[in-house]
Amino acid sequence: MKTAVKTDLFASKAPLEWAVVSNGTLYTAQIPIDQQGNVVTGGIESQARQTMENLRHTIAAAGLTMADVTQVLIYVTDRSQLPVFNRVYGEYFDAPYPNRAAMIVAGLAREEMLCEIVAYASAA
Repeated sequence: MKTAVKTDLFASKAPLEWAVVSNGTLYTAQIPIDQQGNVVTGGIESQARQTMENLRHTIAAAGLTMADVTQVLIYVTDRSQLPVFNRVYGEYFDAPYPNRAAMIVAGLAREEMLCEIVAYASAA
């Protein structure tokens, strides 16, 4: 059984929840959108920061902290964006860091998106 996490993030028209909890694990995917559902402008740094802020908000809405995040999958659309994403990402976590993987992809669901993350956290 899964339970949706209620957040203050933009209410997507797509059939999705920003996060669910099941069997003691929180599952979430985050993108660089603002409260109005617009992809933020300003390049990879702005998009990385918005994505990580959306993650932090979602984690807090579930009653957790960033220390509870156990794994993060990072998607960027160009290899040159990864060092910038890494710098922003590092501002949100302390050691021991979550396990993570980074992938360079040809594109994401919305053409203007440069990054997306999938994260898992211990909600037990």
